[in-house]
Amino acid sequence: MTEIDDQTRTEIEAAAFRRLRKHLLEDRPDAQNIDLMNLAGFCRNCLSRWYGEAAAEQGIDMSKDDAREAFYGMPYDQWKTCHQTEATPEQQAAFTRSFAENVGKE
Repeated sequence: MTEIDDQTRTEIEAAAFRRLRKHLLEDRPDAQNIDLMNLAGFCRNCLSRWYGEAAAEQGIDMSKDDAREAFYGMPYDQWKTCHQTEATPEQQAAFTRSFAENVGKE
């Protein structure tokens, strides 16, 4: 593999993150957060939280709502109204299991 300097690696990682964000927000808004959590152990809300944590590491004060709006490109309540459906009892049960499996793995 070609050796990559830190700046280029950071730019590549940022581009990959932007592509993942676009995919989840624009290409597949139909994929429900609870299904993402149940399958992969993370969802858009996790990504927005990680975004806020990364901002904090840079000394930027960002509330949970600010991080969500920065990630979603709109207030989270607006995103939910446009794209999220009510979770079924089966999805909620799967989430409970998935959450228990993923606690402490971050």
